[in-house]
This record gives sequence, structure tokens and C-alpha cells, in this order.
Amino acid sequence: MGTICGGTCGCRSNWEVPGRASRALLATSVGHVLPAVARTADALGLTVYTAPSLLDVVDDRGGRGLERLFERLARDLTAAETEALRVVTDPPDDGTELTARLLTAPTFAVELARRGITVEVGVLAEAEFWSVYQPIVSLADRRVVAHEALLRGVVDGREVGGGDLFFVAEAAGWLDRLDRIGRESAIAGAVPWLGDDDLYVNFNPTSIFRPQVCLASTERVVHDTGVPPHQLVFEVVESHAVADRGHLVSLLEHYRSLGWRVALDDVGAGWSSLTLLAAVRPDVVKLDKGLVQQLPHDGARTVVKAVADMAHELGAVVVAEGIETEQLAEQVAELGADLGQGWLFGRPARPGPSVAEPDVRWQPAVPHAS
Repeated sequence: MGTICGGTCGCRSNWEVPGRASRALLATSVGHVLPAVARTADALGLTVYTAPSLLDVVDDRGGRGLERLFERLARDLTAAETEALRVVTDPPDDGTELTARLLTAPTFAVELARRGITVEVGVLAEAEFWSVYQPIVSLADRRVVAHEALLRGVVDGREVGGGDLFFVAEAAGWLDRLDRIGRESAIAGAVPWLGDDDLYVNFNPTSIFRPQVCLASTERVVHDTGVPPHQLVFEVVESHAVADRGHLVSLLEHYRSLGWRVALDDVGAGWSSLTLLAAVRPDVVKLDKGLVQQLPHDGARTVVKAVADMAHELGAVVVAEGIETEQLAEQVAELGADLGQGWLFGRPARPGPSVAEPDVRWQPAVPHAS
């Protein structure tokens, strides 16, 4: 596994994509898949040996033939077929070691992704990641009191936004890995300059199945960097919270047991906001950007006031997002918002050049059952 340093050593975790292979063992219990693979391999001039539920493909030309085979199969096989097929490249000669490799062999879908053949995951495999931070200010005196971390990536010199990165990761089945990278990059990157400010860190509850296991590495980063737990605010968007409320509530209980606070983001975007607030009882309520920017419309005023009042009854702090003008800042403050976030106060940015940041590379690997 790659690690995230504290940002002071200037190192980079370089997670390599596998190189060319000259032999591959492919196995599946789905009857029609191996004959189809064998026909394609034979057409490409590869040597093919068959056995029940097993195919041994040998490339005598240095691996280019197997690479072409994988590329062809990526187009020809369905998603279900690539998930049902398992592969071991350059298998060891030792029988015991070979058995162990076969028992832990990744699916063909994963192998394609690791090699960057699957387009979407190839983007992740080559990306470098870091966090940018947007200030959150007190509406009473405009003092910066917190920062929200947002993940960014660079592929071939082109910056890729967090929304695209997470879309690709979810499509590839690796949302849990990118979500973890985002959490840990946010914390490690803020350590040199955070001071007493709070740090808001996004997470997706569907990426965390067992918090004691899935959050263990995040806990280590918090411990190793020395960030006081009470300065961390983990935020989840309302739409994700609605999807599985029971799982979210149990997950947030674990967060709170570690001394971390929780925020509900994009509140007001859906119809169940007030009911959800009562169930989740977040420490911070973040008003939906679209709702805030509808002000001073009467409907938006009514929703903002109702959400802010209920949040305060629950002891929560209210943050208004999407503030771009002084007029809007004054309006949300009148309706009960305590803090503000938006371009008026600052856009997401990397820390100054004097701050050393950790660079992180994607680790293409078999998805773990977290």
C-alpha cells in the first residue's frame, strides 16, 4: 500500500502499473468464456494450452502479443464476463506458490484496470493527487475559522476535478480507495499551516463498510500528524445520507467516538432535510449552494430559515455555501447562518509555496472488502 507522508520529506508514493507479461493463466467456471478467449489468442498468434476451466496463454514475442490480447478482450468481453474471469500473469514455476497465486488471483476486470487498459482506471493509475482548501469564515466578523479540503488530480499535465475523479473511481469499483486517499491527503496536506482552524473533510458513506477497518489508516494519519480530533469535521452530502440512513447513523457514531465532528452537506437540496437533521443530529449543517443562491426568493428564505432554526435547536453550527456577493452574505446571516463559504471569501487553492505538500499516486490493486 502507498503511504502519505507528513508533507515534510518531499517524497512521493509511486504506485506502479504492472509491465508486460509473457504468460497468462486464465480461469473461470463460465463455460463459454475460455473458448472465446482461446480463439482470440490463437488469432493473434499466441500459443494456447487448454485444461478444464483453465487456459494457459504464452507469448513468445516479449509480451506485446499478450498486451494486444488484453486490449482486444477489454472490447470483446462484457463487464460480467471480465468479472467472472480470473488471471495470473507470469505465474511462478513453484507449485505451492502457483496455488497461492491462483487462489488470490484478481478478476480480469481488475487486471485490465491495473494495466491502464480500461480507459477510466488508466486515468486514475497515472494521476497524482493533492488537496486544495477553501476558507470558511465567520459571518459576524469575516474571520477565517475553517477550511474545506477538496481533492484534485493531474493526468498528463491536465488538472482533473474531484467530481470527475470520483465518478471514474465509482465506475471502476474503487470508490473506497479514492475516498480514503481524499481523506488522508486532506489531513496530511493541512498540517503545516492549519493552526487552530477546523478542517472539513468530505467522505462518501458507501465507501466505508466497516468503520473500524476502513477508517484505521485515516485514524493513523490523524494520530501521526498530531491534528487534534476536535478540529476535524467530516462532511457527507444529504443525498448520500438519504440512501442508507441506518448505515450513516452507525458510521457517524464511530466518528464521534474518535472525537471527530460530523457535518451534513447540501442541506435543503432534497425534500427530507428536516427529518434527516433530526435523525443524524450533525454538529455542522451546510446549506445547499443552489438554495442559498436563490435568495432573496421567498421560498428560499423560508427553507433557509427553517433549516437554520432547527439546526440551532439541535446545537449545530450553520454554514451557508455559494456566497459570491456581500448582499448574499448579509441575507444568510439575517436568516441564521453562522459561517459562510464561497468565492466572496476565497476560492479553493493549494497552500502557499512555503508549505511542503504530500503528493499521492493512485494504487491500482485488488479492491478490498472494506
